[in-house]
Amino acid sequence: MTESDNRTAKGSTVSRVLDILTTVTAAEQPVTATELSESLNIPKASAHRLCATLEDAGFLKSRLNARGLVAGPQLQQMAFDVLSRGDLNADHRAILQRLSSTLGETCNLAVPHGTEMIYYDRVETHWPVRVQLQVGSRVPLHATASGKMYMSSLTPARREQWVDSLELIPCTANTLTDRDALLTELLEIEKNGYSTDKEEYIDGMVALAVPVTDANGRLYATLSFQAPVMRIPIESLTDFLPAVKAASADLSNIIQKLP
Repeated sequence: MTESDNRTAKGSTVSRVLDILTTVTAAEQPVTATELSESLNIPKASAHRLCATLEDAGFLKSRLNARGLVAGPQLQQMAFDVLSRGDLNADHRAILQRLSSTLGETCNLAVPHGTEMIYYDRVETHWPVRVQLQVGSRVPLHATASGKMYMSSLTPARREQWVDSLELIPCTANTLTDRDALLTELLEIEKNGYSTDKEEYIDGMVALAVPVTDANGRLYATLSFQAPVMRIPIESLTDFLPAVKAASADLSNIIQKLP
């Protein structure tokens, strides 16, 4: 093989890898190597080989029933790193600080990470009584406003798969631990466009979350605020929804302009 041919072969492989990653992350449901082969016009053997390599490297992972591939931890970490870069971090932090000042409560940005949500930025309230959850904290999907918001954004089939894969461990007496009850709430969240935590993760803490979407309208992250129930009763959570939605729209605009 000549040097020119070698460069062409490498370029072809790189292009195929990028096409695979782009297709998997854009798909509404897990995608098999065979489906990738057909949709991207890649030889079946090559598609399976490349997918296996990407899975070994952590950029892809097999879905719950082992049929189909989704974004792996390395790809999720890359998204986290993009969000945490200096210029973008300054932009979204300014929005978080403005929202926290408006609400007088702690505001968070979180991204899905496996069966948990991870906080990648947070602005604390000035009140001495607050919930201590640091940046980098991981919280369960089923017991938090951000986690339920994420699951509600999935297709019905994937949503059921996720719920069936989770250990619905009670964090408090209010945690939803019944599969059907959780699925019913996720459907309601999908309709309403926001999610709440009614002392489901920590006793005495309530929260409200909304999606931050990418250019395709898919959930990229969640924006939420948390407060002690002594300061914001459960029935008053939605009073703050307009301000949270406005901040979410500003954040979505930033995400959608990413190169």
